[in-house]
Amino acid sequence: MRVISGSVRGRKLKTPENYDIRPTTDNVKESLFNIIQFDIEGRRVLDLFAGTGQLGIECLSRGADSVVFIDQSREAVKIIKENLKACGLSAPVLQQEAVSYLHGCGRFDLIFVDPPYDSLLYEPVLNAINSVDILSDGGIIVCESRRETMMPELAAPYHKGREYRYGKVKLTLYVKENT
Repeated sequence: MRVISGSVRGRKLKTPENYDIRPTTDNVKESLFNIIQFDIEGRRVLDLFAGTGQLGIECLSRGADSVVFIDQSREAVKIIKENLKACGLSAPVLQQEAVSYLHGCGRFDLIFVDPPYDSLLYEPVLNAINSVDILSDGGIIVCESRRETMMPELAAPYHKGREYRYGKVKLTLYVKENT
């Protein structure tokens, strides 16, 4: 697993020894960053369920203003910190449960939501983001799920946008309308 583009392009990232952490595949990651490539530079990013930190690190490499990494797993937090250090980057990495973090965390322009597929956390996390309203106007939420997972609708000014399918994986984009 490597950083695709930007200031630390080609840097190899550490992956877990076991499969408790499921990194986004290179094919899906490349497609994702082709979709959002113009929505990264200068933005504030939240990487929920960060795992190895590869999505947030890719954003930092591509010029994101800041990234906050959140994961409940001690092993994941350790890997993220090691990957940031190996890339010469710095960012807050917090070991915390995702929904509890969302209350009082500030605003973000881009949010990645990639929980364990069978965790049933998509709806509670998306509803918390919607109700606390932490996404800036015109901001984007990117959710990675199994292809067959039905992603929920959100209350205005949020709306579910396009879905992209890559083999067994689906990316669902949500956008907050300018208010």
